[in-house]
Amino acid sequence: MDGSILESIGVEIIGVMSPVSICMLLVVLIVYSLTAFSSPSGEPIRTAANLVYLETPTDSTTEKIEGSLLNALVFVILIAAVTFLLVLLYYYNFTNFLKNYMRFSAFFVLGVMGGSIFISIIRQFSIPIDAITCLILLFNFTVVGVLSVFADGIPIPILLRQVYMVLLGIIVAAWFTNLPEWTTWTLLVALALYDLVAVLAPGGPLKILVELASSRDDELPALVYEARPTVSRNPRASSGFGLLVGGVSSDSVELEMTRHNPTDSRNGDSDDMEETSPLVPTLRDQMRSSPSTSSEFSFSTDRIHQTEITESQNNLSPLVAILTMGNEREEALRAREIDEETTRGIKLGLGDFVFYSVLVGRAAMYDLMTVYACYLAIISGLGCTLILLSVFRQALPALPISIALGIMFYFLTRVLMEPYCILR
Repeated sequence: MDGSILESIGVEIIGVMSPVSICMLLVVLIVYSLTAFSSPSGEPIRTAANLVYLETPTDSTTEKIEGSLLNALVFVILIAAVTFLLVLLYYYNFTNFLKNYMRFSAFFVLGVMGGSIFISIIRQFSIPIDAITCLILLFNFTVVGVLSVFADGIPIPILLRQVYMVLLGIIVAAWFTNLPEWTTWTLLVALALYDLVAVLAPGGPLKILVELASSRDDELPALVYEARPTVSRNPRASSGFGLLVGGVSSDSVELEMTRHNPTDSRNGDSDDMEETSPLVPTLRDQMRSSPSTSSEFSFSTDRIHQTEITESQNNLSPLVAILTMGNEREEALRAREIDEETTRGIKLGLGDFVFYSVLVGRAAMYDLMTVYACYLAIISGLGCTLILLSVFRQALPALPISIALGIMFYFLTRVLMEPYCILR
């Protein structure tokens, strides 16, 4: 704890912001490159985000505002209903049903939605490939992705799982960039407000879900990106699953700091003990930073101290020996609580990847200056959320600050900066 708070969480910030930046960059490239990916007839695509109102360029401003607000309201209600259904199914231990449904949903996103983007890339850049080879590549890509994200008992590299989690976010975000402009902005604002209420409100569905998963010592049932590989303390715990609605993870729009049982660190290998978060430096890290001679000295000092305690207890009365053993037990429990506080990891919901990228993708439809401004605003908001996470030590929503800053910088850039930066 000698360094500042920024130094202590620097590794975690890089581990979270790097995949977020990659996801936003690739979505921007897709928006710029794949013109064939948009609707060829110019008609808006019907999705879960615009079930009620289809925005057209000929509509008046009043109609666009009213229709976009109605779309956002219906979409948030749908997301809330599905999240409560997820909590109910998880409460009654329908985990197998949820996992199988999520495997099917991930297969659909990677195979169908990702396949359409893949075909658009082939057409846009005139890549010479036949239909059979394309189908084989797409099928292998989809199957490997489903196994990587939802593998039970299969040793999957954490890097491969992280790559596919980012790809899922890219695919869903690329589809959401096809939404009309007014619907996109109202939807982002509505989801940021819903995220704030769902995570922090006493009866919020995401808050209930996090508490329920914590009470069961299970992984959070959601599509989450693990900034650092963590080891499940329950061998029957799943690798994380969520419920997709309209291609969006309805229950993964929160930023979570997980807590792990210290007994697993003692029973596991030394590699498992290393998977801790530098938000709070562990005693093991402090011992590693010291020279080997000091470690040997500490070990020998502990042995001498234990010998002295044993010899002194032999000379004490039984009552005093019992009291001494009680004090040692309290100290051991206190050390275990400290170890539990320091064994943490950060998980970022897949929904945060999606909506960050949707905002930047919408900015990419205007110009690159707004893309830079929105990117810096989103990253700044995410950094503020990580700092708040290290202070409050509980699950926090990751959308509100970043979305608010991103939207504000988008319109400020368009209104104040863009008119003065146009080259004539």
